[in-house]
Amino acid sequence: GWKDAINTTIINFNNEKMQITWAARELFPSENVSFSYTFDEGKHKVWKPCPTYLLDQDYNSGCLFKTEGPTLAISIRSSNGSEELFSKRLKSDFYIKPNRPENVTFFWKEDTVTVSCNKPERAVKCLRLELQYKSKFDKDWQSRTSKCCSVGEQGFDPRKCYSFRVRLKRLVPYCNVVNYSSDWEAETFWMNGTLLDSCDDGIKSQSNTVIFLSCFLAVLLMILILLILLCKWQRLQKSVMPAIPDPKYVFADLFNDHNGNFQEWIEETAHAMVQTKPEYEEPECIIEAESQQEDDKNSDKQSSQEKIFNFSKAAGNNDPKAAQIACLMPTSNTIASFAGFQILMNNDMYVML
Repeated sequence: GWKDAINTTIINFNNEKMQITWAARELFPSENVSFSYTFDEGKHKVWKPCPTYLLDQDYNSGCLFKTEGPTLAISIRSSNGSEELFSKRLKSDFYIKPNRPENVTFFWKEDTVTVSCNKPERAVKCLRLELQYKSKFDKDWQSRTSKCCSVGEQGFDPRKCYSFRVRLKRLVPYCNVVNYSSDWEAETFWMNGTLLDSCDDGIKSQSNTVIFLSCFLAVLLMILILLILLCKWQRLQKSVMPAIPDPKYVFADLFNDHNGNFQEWIEETAHAMVQTKPEYEEPECIIEAESQQEDDKNSDKQSSQEKIFNFSKAAGNNDPKAAQIACLMPTSNTIASFAGFQILMNNDMYVML
């Protein structure tokens, strides 16, 4: 009765190594038990002692040994081996825990990923490939299982980073009596078909992009502000301190032809002015005085004005002699006589001879 009630944990690691454990401190609190096993099926079994014990506080709590066949018989005895405390026969093939998937590859096509691995050497039909994934914003893993050794999933957002992990599972109850799966393969991180060291890298890259763009815009804004201030300063400078013209542009020949030699330039300029003096000369006025008798002193003013008008008209007709006389006959409001001469006086009281 109680021998069959002992709870043991049996694991066949990839059908290569067996591990059997029991609760030593609870089942055998005052005794250090021994373990033996055999893979023989005949009447004459050869029992082998445990090559490697697993300890729990210096008490034997399990045994690790090589898998040698599909049928296994185990026996737990007292420390001196005189009494059998527990025995069991089992199929080692029903307790297989597969190894991790090897050479896992990810193939991306748009929003679809296909994960595959190498096929194990034995019992491929009893294995399933499980894919789990989640994004940075998911709390729980999403799972997808397919026949070994390829599984696919679609609908991934290219803007999100996803964590992936895969493992192999044994079919229950057709191949295993215990639901054993392999350990998870190393977790990988993908974003839009690109492998990352972690999903934090995607966040860092986005934050770095935002920082770069912010700095770039800040620099452009500063340059724009500086240009505006420069234009404002130039306008203020022109209004407060107007620019003094450069003499080399006003007197180009002074600086270009004479290298700034003012004396040489002024002499040449004066010489040029003399050469270009206009040939026209005003005709000299000839004063012809005629003695008049005192009886003409009181001649009528209207007669004098008519003479002046005639002189002006003659000068307008290009008469040289008349012009000579006309130049001495400015408009006058007063006629005075002195020593037998008639003298015209203008409004400014200048005497015209």
